[in-house]
Formats: sequence, C-alpha cells, structure tokens
Amino acid sequence: MPSRFSAQPRNLPLSQIQKFIPKKWRSVGESDPRNCGQSLLCSSHECISGPCKASNESMVDCLLTTLKNFAGQGHICKAFRTFSLIRTHVASQTPCDLVIQSLSSLLLCCTNRKSFSEGKQIHACIINLGIAHSWNLVPRIITFYATFGLLDDAHVIAETSNILHPLPWNLVISSYVKKGQNEEAFSAYRQMVNRGIRPDDFTYPSVLKACGEQLNLTFGRDIHKSIDASFLEGNLFVQNALVSMYAKCGEVDVAHDIFERMPVKDAVTWNSMISGYASKGMWSKAFEIFDRMRATDAEMDIITWNTIAGGCLKTGNFIGALKLFSQMRTCGIQLEPVATLMGLGACSHTGLLKIGKEIHGLVIRSHLDGFENVRNALINMYARCKALKQAHILFQLVESKTVITWNTIISGFAHWDRSEEASFLFREMLLSGVEPNYITIAGILPLCARVANLQHGKEFHCYLTRREGFEEYLLLWNSLVDMYARSGKVVVAKKLFNLMSKKDAVTYTSLIAGYGIQGEGREAIELFNEMIRLHIKPDHVTMVAALSACSHSGLVMQGQKLFEQMQRTYGISPHLQHFSCMVDLFGRAGLLKKAEEIIIKMPYEPTSEMWATLLGACKIHRNTEIGEWAAEKLLELRPDNPGYYVLIANMYADAGRWNKLAKVRTVMRDFGVRKSPGCAWVDTGSGFSPFLVADTSSGQTNEIYCLLGGLNRQMKDTGHVTTEDSSSEEELCEGLLL
Repeated sequence: MPSRFSAQPRNLPLSQIQKFIPKKWRSVGESDPRNCGQSLLCSSHECISGPCKASNESMVDCLLTTLKNFAGQGHICKAFRTFSLIRTHVASQTPCDLVIQSLSSLLLCCTNRKSFSEGKQIHACIINLGIAHSWNLVPRIITFYATFGLLDDAHVIAETSNILHPLPWNLVISSYVKKGQNEEAFSAYRQMVNRGIRPDDFTYPSVLKACGEQLNLTFGRDIHKSIDASFLEGNLFVQNALVSMYAKCGEVDVAHDIFERMPVKDAVTWNSMISGYASKGMWSKAFEIFDRMRATDAEMDIITWNTIAGGCLKTGNFIGALKLFSQMRTCGIQLEPVATLMGLGACSHTGLLKIGKEIHGLVIRSHLDGFENVRNALINMYARCKALKQAHILFQLVESKTVITWNTIISGFAHWDRSEEASFLFREMLLSGVEPNYITIAGILPLCARVANLQHGKEFHCYLTRREGFEEYLLLWNSLVDMYARSGKVVVAKKLFNLMSKKDAVTYTSLIAGYGIQGEGREAIELFNEMIRLHIKPDHVTMVAALSACSHSGLVMQGQKLFEQMQRTYGISPHLQHFSCMVDLFGRAGLLKKAEEIIIKMPYEPTSEMWATLLGACKIHRNTEIGEWAAEKLLELRPDNPGYYVLIANMYADAGRWNKLAKVRTVMRDFGVRKSPGCAWVDTGSGFSPFLVADTSSGQTNEIYCLLGGLNRQMKDTGHVTTEDSSSEEELCEGLLL
C-alpha cells in the first residue's frame, strides 16, 4: 500500500488543487482564471478560523487552515490529503513551521480519533523530516503514545528530546500516575531533576498524587521541601496536592496546618480536608470543615455531600443523613445511586417508611431502579420498616436475582423473627440454583438462636458441615454456638465450642450466656476466667453475660467482683445493662438495700424493666417499703407492658393499699391496657405449635396439659411457686381484666 506521504509533483496545476477545496470556499469570481489562485475563501461552517483572504494569506496558509478544520472535525482522510497538498506547495524557502503545525494538527487528530496506525505514520514522517525534537511536536507525540497506553515509548520520547523544559516530563509523569504506575512516575521525576530540569506547578501535583496513592510519606516530604525551595508554596494547585497527600498518608494535622495557611481555597481544597478527616474516622472534624465550607458558599459536588452523608450514617445520625439528602435535592444536585443508597439506608435504620416511599418515587423518576444495588436497598428499606409485603413484591419483580438480592429479603424476614418465612425463602433460593454464601447463613442463624428454633438450626448446621468454604467464617460457628446455648443445649454448644480451632470474645460470650440461662453460673465464671487467661479481651456484652450468669446462680460475691473489675481491670465503663444486672443480682439475693443503692447512684435514668425487676424482688422477699417505692416509680413511667401493671397491683394488694390498687385499675382502663393471654409453644417434632391459656383447640390437648401439670408440680416442689401466691395473683388478674 503506498504511503500517504509519497512524493507529489511540484507545481501541481491549480485545477488539481481545487479538487480538494470545498465549493463553498471558492469565491464568486472563480470563473476568472486570473483570480483563481487568490480566491480560496473559507466561508463554510467547516472552517473555524474564518475566511482566508487572498490579499493577506498565501495558498499554503489557506491549506493549513483547511487541514486544521478537517483535523478538528475528525475528518482524518481529508486532513491527510490536504497535508499532501501542503507538502507539494511548500517551497524550499517556506518556513518549516507550516509543516510542523500541520503535523501537530494531524497527531492531535489521530490521538482524538484513536487512529494508531495513522499516528505511527505521522511519527515516521516527523523522524524522516528530521524534526523529531521539535518543541511543538514532542508533547504531541508523547500524548499520542500515552493515549494508547504505550508509556514506555512515551518515556523514551521525553528522554531523547533534549528539551530542557518540564512539559514533556510532566506528560509522562501524569500518564504514569493515571495508570497507577506510581513507582515509574517517581523514577521519571528523579530522571527529570537529575537532568537539571526544574519542576513546575504541573509537575508537583502529579508526583504528590503518586505519593498519596503509595502512602509514601518520606518522598512526599522531600517533594514538599523542593516546593518550598522553588517558591511555589502560594500556588493553589500545588497546595491542594500537598493537603491531599498528607491527608491520605494519615498526617491530617499537617494537612490541616497547610489548609489553614492557604489564603485562597477552592472546592478541591475543602474536599481534600474533609476526605482526610473522613478516612481517619474523625467525623466531628469533617463535619466542622463541611459547615465552614457551606458558610463560604464554595461549590460542593456530589462527592462532598456523599462523604458527609456517609459520615452521618456511620455515626448513627440517620436524621442528619436524611436532612442532607433533602438539602441536596433542594440545591438541584442530580440524584445518583450512592446518595440514593445512603438515603434508603437512613430510612432503614429509622423506620421512616413514608420518607422511604418518597425516595422510591424519586428513584423511579430518575430511572435509577435499573441499578441492582438500588433495588436491593429498596427491598431492605421496606423490610426493615416492617413493610414485608411490599419488600416481597419488589423482590418478586426482580427478574435476575443474585445472591445479594436473596440475602436482602432473607435477612429482612429474619430481622423480624419470621423464622418460617426466612427458612422457606432459603429453600427457594437453593431450588433457584443460587448458591448461598456465608452472609446468607449469618443472616438466618441468629434468628434460629433468638427464637430457639433448634430444628432449623440443626438443618443449617448440617448444611455448613456438608459444604466446603464455610470453615473459615468464625461468625457462622459463633452463631451455631449461640443457637445451641440459647436452646438449652449447652452440652452440644460446649462440644462445638471445643471443636473450634479459633475462638474470639463472641464465642466465649455465647457459651457464657448459655451457662447463665441454665443457672450454671460457676461454669460460666470458669469460662470467663479461661477467656482472660487466653488474653481475649471481654467487651460490654461479655460482661452482661457474666453478670447475668452470677445473678441467675446467686453468686453475689463473684458478681460484685466482676462489676468492680470492669472499669479498673478491663477498661469497660458500666452501661445501663450492667447496672440492671447488679439490681437483679442483689434483688434475687434479697439484698434490696444494695439494689436500691445501685439505682439511686447510677448515672442513668432507671428503665421500666429495672423498676419491675426491683419490684418483683420485693414481692418475693416481702419488702413492702421498697416495693411501694418501686411501684410508684414504675407507675410514673406509664409502661406499655400490661404485666407490669399486674405486678404493681399485686404489690399494692399485698400491702393492703386498696386505694392505690383502684388507681392502677383506672390507669389500665384509661389507657386501654389489657393483659395478653398467656401463650406457650410446644415443639412437636415437625415444628412449633402455639396454645393459649385454657386452650382446648389442639388435637394434643390432653398430652399438653398432662405435661404442664407435671411441670407445675415440679416447680412447686422446688419452691419456685407457692399455692397462695398463684391463686391470689390469678384472682387479681381476673379482677383487673373485667
């Protein structure tokens, strides 16, 4: 194939040249042969630089303008033909600059049009003409090769150019950084400096970005010293790059010092500082910078809003995240997937279904419902807001369900303890051919633990042991230990515990809680001590489990010791739950004065549950004085639990306070409080069967009541229930509910 640059005959007739000139560019006087050579006018919309007048522009100048127009519009073939004409009409005495300009325009066109072979031909022509080191062409050649990812070739061009200006090197360095080849960028920078070329305000931002990406703080500090020595410390782009580099490397204090000294700040400056604090989890500082940024009316892009909204979610300020979402909409910022996910996430945590539905409407109008993560977030939002029907409808509308989609709907039902639906969905998932992952099992196993559904828990245990790839996920095995422990199968939980090669605080906490529920407090304490010997640090939940185990087993001294060691030894500040455990511990042991002292001195407001615990203990140990005090406090809180009102009524009845008993009846009637009938569940082997008080609808009524009678006799024999207590309480409840 002949080259585009094959030699053309000199002094080509004008008629031949005019074949390549658009008709609209020819003047009206074209019919006059004497005016043909001077009538090439650029009047077409294809000509960008205006008409070429024969009076002050030569034929070659007009052809150069034509070439630039063709190149700018991407007509690469026409541009090449025009270049051939320029080559034909460039006389020996014509300045070479016209050819260089032509080649520069052609290289730019090849770069923009991704025409590699044509660009290589241009480069070959440049070398052939002996102008490969031209100042105007070297940057174009480097950009061309960098565009096609040939960074080594681009680097060679810069090395061989002998141009003592940073521009060629800046192009090479920035290309390396864009491709993530940061070490190569550092090498090019050193090579440039070693040649005596002084970096400028375009060099430093690229190198500093590479330092930030590589977390190369040492080299970044060296660059900072060079900047100070080059008197570029006042340049906005350089200062922004310094702030970003130090922030990414974790030196947010240094970044903040530079930030505060900057006389001028733009959106990049503010965003860099906000991102730096966000990456370190210093959200209060990030929020402070964000507020200052808004006060200066600086332009904020979607990244800024999303970063701060994400911080609100991470710090539990869900209402703040929703307010930011609303403000984004007010400012006219186009809704996009990330912001949508944050808005829906905030609704999921707060249960604000109405706002979630409004966001759903925005999603549909913005055509974002095609994104899988947005669809999953919508399903999760409806499920967490207890709109399970809507969540399931959305789930069914998804044509191609991924494992994430299945996990979302399963965890949604599991969150509300809907074990049967969650297990059914899990089976449907298996039948659909989608393989569950560890998140699937982790979402449903805790549900089996919460509802003590041993049958489903065993099924999942079998599934885990028969499938490979689940051994490494400690979360799953912890859930199994928790499930067996909560279901009363502490021996099975302990066997599984012993088989585990890796254990953490959650593993020990689950088994400690299981022993505590069974009243085996000494075993729980031994397990806690073993955990400490293995240097596994307990957390708040572990301490609750251990204190609760002491409470259920009457281990007052051990419980007191653990409570004292919490802050002194383990650095755990007591929470309300820990104080509740101590109230329960002292109350069960009859140490009601100590329980009263805990409530009075603790830095929290007592809850209804805490007053009810103390009240129940007073009833058992017949302490009328403290019992009446607890009853009054509990009544002030107007609890929703009808059982609490029954407990209060019993206390007043025992104390003979009939006027106060009548007041309790009035409060219950005014607030419409009614005691729900007692409900129990019987595991029949194939599932759980519920029955109510005096319920005879079950086909196994006789067997159930026979079993209950035996259990009741055993409870009375062990002293858990007295005859007079049960009868009077039952009669009182009947009177209250009339």
